[in-house]
Amino acid sequence: MTTYRDSGVDIDAQDRALDQIKKMVRNTYTDGVLSDQGAFGGMFKVPGGFKHPVLVASADGVGTKLKIAFLSGRHTTVGRDLVNHCINDILVQGARPLFFLDYMATGVLDPDVAADVIGGVAAACSEHGVALLGGETAEMPGFYADGEYDMAGFIVGIVDGRRILNSSAVRKGDVLVGLPSDGLHTNGYSLARKIFFDVMGLQWDDPVDGLQGSVADELLKIHRCYLGPVWPLVEKRRVSCLAHITGGGLTDNVPRVLPEGLKAVVKVGAWDVPPLFRVLKGRGHVPEDDMWRTFNMGVGMVLIVRPKKLKGVLEHLRSVDCPGFPMGRIVKGDRCVEYDLPPEGFPTGL
Repeated sequence: MTTYRDSGVDIDAQDRALDQIKKMVRNTYTDGVLSDQGAFGGMFKVPGGFKHPVLVASADGVGTKLKIAFLSGRHTTVGRDLVNHCINDILVQGARPLFFLDYMATGVLDPDVAADVIGGVAAACSEHGVALLGGETAEMPGFYADGEYDMAGFIVGIVDGRRILNSSAVRKGDVLVGLPSDGLHTNGYSLARKIFFDVMGLQWDDPVDGLQGSVADELLKIHRCYLGPVWPLVEKRRVSCLAHITGGGLTDNVPRVLPEGLKAVVKVGAWDVPPLFRVLKGRGHVPEDDMWRTFNMGVGMVLIVRPKKLKGVLEHLRSVDCPGFPMGRIVKGDRCVEYDLPPEGFPTGL
């Protein structure tokens, strides 16, 4: 006889993984959850209080940051990355997250690894009041290398149709306010891995001159979630627009929220670019344009704010331990980002 286990799929291992995960998932349930675990589909009651409710959805992955998790055996942070990234993506449209769905696929399922990964998803959902409504754990022998997996996340939020944040509110003279990132977040890892591992010849657990901790310590820093500090500003209509700085950096992401006829002038030197990016630039001999279009350069979110509201916005951000920094303005021009360099050019070391 030939069994499913003989082909590489162990249903018992899947059940053991699910047993570890069930309690963590249940702890994320909010009042809107109508279904229970094990149902074929998750059900969620759309909350009241919206005259013109609009659902906002997004999907994303963690990218090759997962390679660092595989090398180091640290799997508890990538799930948090996934949730936080997706929350930020819908936050920029003024949406409050409601529920999240996850997908994890691997060759041979390791119940402990799956519990670490999904545990990170559940922890981030609980922290931000998001229900982990459902998901899928797929075991596909021969499809993934041993010890590797992929994951994706899907989020749904809600916004009143009259309060959607978009480019229509952006005006000439508005100020760009940057919020600090925690490392690379979830973008630029293919280039970072090449520099650390191929160019510098380091291993994941090696220390890096000029940085605190090992390569993995730096590269597994969690993608920061901006819901907590930014949501009060959204509710009080103190921001005109938001841009989540992900793949494409400031160069490609800020123009996504600009109307035709306006451009963003970013003042280089208005904030301290973290040492990690200086190491990548210097040791990898990366061109300046590539740096600004590949990495977030220490800015995880950009708020576009009316000048008269700037002081209050900065005071609020300081009060919630997420200090923002003015980093440029909106001016007339073709929709793009223009970098305003100091007289000596790009800052020394960058």
